Amino acid sequence: MKLAIVGAGWAGMAAAVEAGSSGMDVTVFEATRVLGGRARALPAHLPDGTPITLDNGQHILIGAYSETLAVMQRVGLHPQSALLALPLALPYPDGQGLRTPGWASSWPAPLDALAAIATARGWQWRDRLALVRASLRWQRTRFLCPPAHTVADVCCGLPGRVMRDLIDPLCVSALNVPAREASGAVFLRVMRDALFGPGSHGFSASSLLLPRCDLSALFPQAAADWLAKHHTERTRLRLGHRVTRLRAHAGQWLLQVDGNEEAFDRVIWATAASPAAQAMADAVDAPGELRTWAATTEGLSFTAITTVYAWARGVRLAAPMLALREGPAQFVFDRGQLDAAHRAAQGLLAFVVSASHGERDELQAHVLAQAARELNLPALQAVQTVVEKRATFACLPGVKRPPAHIAPGLLAAGDYVQGPYPATLEGAVRSGLQAASGTSADATVPT
Repeated sequence: MKLAIVGAGWAGMAAAVEAGSSGMDVTVFEATRVLGGRARALPAHLPDGTPITLDNGQHILIGAYSETLAVMQRVGLHPQSALLALPLALPYPDGQGLRTPGWASSWPAPLDALAAIATARGWQWRDRLALVRASLRWQRTRFLCPPAHTVADVCCGLPGRVMRDLIDPLCVSALNVPAREASGAVFLRVMRDALFGPGSHGFSASSLLLPRCDLSALFPQAAADWLAKHHTERTRLRLGHRVTRLRAHAGQWLLQVDGNEEAFDRVIWATAASPAAQAMADAVDAPGELRTWAATTEGLSFTAITTVYAWARGVRLAAPMLALREGPAQFVFDRGQLDAAHRAAQGLLAFVVSASHGERDELQAHVLAQAARELNLPALQAVQTVVEKRATFACLPGVKRPPAHIAPGLLAAGDYVQGPYPATLEGAVRSGLQAASGTSADATVPT
């Protein structure tokens, strides 16, 4: 079976690994020359001219992301060395916040989370007990809630400090939407897996996993290298080749690439949501299924994420990741502690503004001012500010996401496709694996 995968992001490369392993003849088309899609490496220079590799956004994984960790290991990576594992913690610069104490860091979930709650600095006992009671209530209801409920609804009754120090930053980092607007159902699914999941690959489910390398190297490039080594005769990766049109003909799908049409038995469309919807709407003699799928996808709304990279010689934070209170950034990451092997990363910080609004230069100025106030780092110099205006779909209550199946022989993969997770790396990987498995089903392509 000849399979085309359009897009070499995390979803597309996960699909390529799965399909290549099952014996299909796989061709991956990527319009750019960088693997990773919306989670990729980004070349840059420090203020002193030193070259450095950044990412187009800072990502966090958790130990509950079983499929991502499994496919990383499948292509020869070692999650324990590729990722810095931290016990569940959301510390603030003033020392307050949630931390798993050292004596409980090896405990399985949910015991590690309970220990972190019991010892949270700056919290009163009524704060801790309220969160424990809420967690037990979520467990009793099997982490389910009415589709119309927001995160604020499912957390009703929690003290303001718990909302400010834990729920709000968790919600905006996982769903990229404020708690008053975000889907309670999706948030509870993430909380279920993180607090009560079995964990994976030696990590507790609630462990925070921070990449030690750039995001292209973390999985997509390793997947490409693995395919080239183990399935070189059946897989091809064509960088810098854009698919410009799609049409069904004589039981196959024809893709127009570089002015020529190429025929495939099955296609997995693994680009971002907007270009995927446009491609389906523009397909030649598009069957009704394509137009319906495009309309659903176009109905999604999107939110932005801004990452401000800043540098100062000798800067080192108290922890690899700190939560921030004063805005606009909610988190700051010490890239020097994450990538200790590279000297150029020392003193480099990444500030993440989820659900961001405003222009790039304005956000950058506000973040640098925030760093001076909250971290006492007035000497930071901006390195690069990346604004992903359509970084994630807005995970609102009752949001209707497009299905993986578009038409017979044509599937979609991406973090916006129907699934249990919000727009995360785990969601992207799961959708890619699902699409690759679905291509083997017997189906007749429209003629």
